[in-house]
Formats: sequence, C-alpha cells, structure tokens
Amino acid sequence: MILQTIEQYYTWALIAILLLNFAQRKIPGTTKKRFATIYLASLLLLFEVGVVTILARDLNHNWAWLVLAVCIVLLYVFRDKALPFRLHCASCNKRLDFNHVIGHDDNLCQSCYNEAHPEQAAKEEEKKAKTLEEPVVDDTDKDAKSVDQIDWDLWEPKEVCVITYLFKDDQVLLIDKKTGLGRGLVNAPGGHIEKTETALEAAKREFKEETHLEVDNLKLVGKLNFQFRDGLSERGYVYFTDTYLGEMQETEEARPFWCPVSEIPYDKMWEDDIHWLPSALEGKKFEGFFIFDGQTMVDKSVVFEEDDGQE
Repeated sequence: MILQTIEQYYTWALIAILLLNFAQRKIPGTTKKRFATIYLASLLLLFEVGVVTILARDLNHNWAWLVLAVCIVLLYVFRDKALPFRLHCASCNKRLDFNHVIGHDDNLCQSCYNEAHPEQAAKEEEKKAKTLEEPVVDDTDKDAKSVDQIDWDLWEPKEVCVITYLFKDDQVLLIDKKTGLGRGLVNAPGGHIEKTETALEAAKREFKEETHLEVDNLKLVGKLNFQFRDGLSERGYVYFTDTYLGEMQETEEARPFWCPVSEIPYDKMWEDDIHWLPSALEGKKFEGFFIFDGQTMVDKSVVFEEDDGQE
C-alpha cells in the first residue's frame, strides 16, 4: 500500500523539483544549485524506477528498502553537488530569504555578498543611479580642479584596485613601492583586480606577490576614488586584516617592512592617506574622492560612515 502511494505522488514531487529549477533560472550566479535540482530529480527517478519494478514484478516490498538505501548512499557520495543549499548565510549566519536559499551558489546574504564583491555592488549601485539612457562617456573629468566639479554617480574608473593593511600587535605592514604607480612612495601591498577574480581574491593575490605572505579574514573598510589630471581614473578598495601565514620577503615590486602604527610615515606616502587612514584605524568606514596631478593632491573629500562627517 505504501509503495502504491509513493508511486502515485512521485509525478507531483518531480514536477515540484522542475518548477524549482525553472525558478532558479531567474536568479544570477545559480549554476551549481540548478544542477543540484537535476541531481535530486535523477535520484528521485532512480527510486521511482525501483518502486515500479517491485510493483510490476510483484516482488517483496522490503526490496524498496534496498532501493532507498542505494539512493541515500548516492546522495551522500554526491552531497556536495546535490545538497549545496543552506538556510543561513555562510559568513554571518543570518537567515537567508527564499531566493538566496534556492539560488546564489555562494550562500551569502546580500550584505555579505556586497562586502565580498564590492566591485559588483558598486556596479549595481551605479546602474540604479543611472537613467535608462546610457550617458555619454567623455574625458572632461581630468580637467576638474575640484571634486565638486565631477559627477561621481556617473564617474567610471578606468582601473580598479585593492589595498590591504596587515596588522600585528601594534604594528602595520607597509611597503616601499619599487615599480609602477606610486614608485618611490610608502604604501600598503595591493594592485589591480583582474577580470576573472573578485576584489578579495585580488587582495590576497597581490599581497602574496609583493610580500610572499598569505593573508586571510580580510575586512572591507573603505573605498577610494581617484581622478588624475593626465586622464587616469582609479577606484581602490581598502581592506584590513590581522591574519597571515608565511615568511615576509622582498620582491621585485616591493620591499615590505613592519612599522609601528603610531609611526606611520604619512610624509612619505600618497597625500590622501593622512586624510582617511587615521580615522579608518579608529574603526570608521569611509569613502574618499580625490583629484591628483601626478603625485600631488589637488583636491579631496572624505565621507565617514560612522558619523556622516565630511572632511
């Protein structure tokens, strides 16, 4: 009797899984979970074939337990592919809404996703701010002498980079920049985000390339927007961390060194650093807007999230 009931309602269960799969197609970044519903449907189909065979050949119904055991074993073996779903955020443990449970392979809530992928979050914000008509792209921002002359909502950086500050006790790891933009200045390890990686991945890669250290548990603390008078425009995401592995080594790009936080050499760094780094060290999140002529700062504006103050 039980097997007849299972066989009767099997079709409805399969339809429910297929409808779930169709719903997943509307959610971006859901390839892994879409394949998971196919795996689950395949296991359900396997169990149904076993039940139908038992009923058709009038076999002992206890054989259904063996079929069920086989399906459970297969589900366990392929659990990473068949069960990628989570009810809570993998980062902050916040309960996920329905779309994030059935979609979004990273199992992150929207706020944690934005922190892990700030470049994507920024793009979404810019899309919302823009009208349906695409704005005309020009290069007039390079002639601006004041940050107020630039429409930062429509401003598009030509390059996107990351900067990571590593702390140990009361010290911070800095580098003497030996090549590229900022050569000759003191900075924190960092570099450009490649097209195939996230900001977090770029921060970890660049840090290792410049210091041979592997960092983890990075926290996004701010965003920098630079417009240079020569036409270069750059956005930078700033991370803090106190977790690392390895032995520090000098590289072709940089000479890393530990420096007491109280003795950070702002006079040897980019001129903007002193206007946001001290506040960031106090726990304030920020966004900065700067105009530079070479290594000389022309104008600035820094907004701090904690108290909405502006410098």
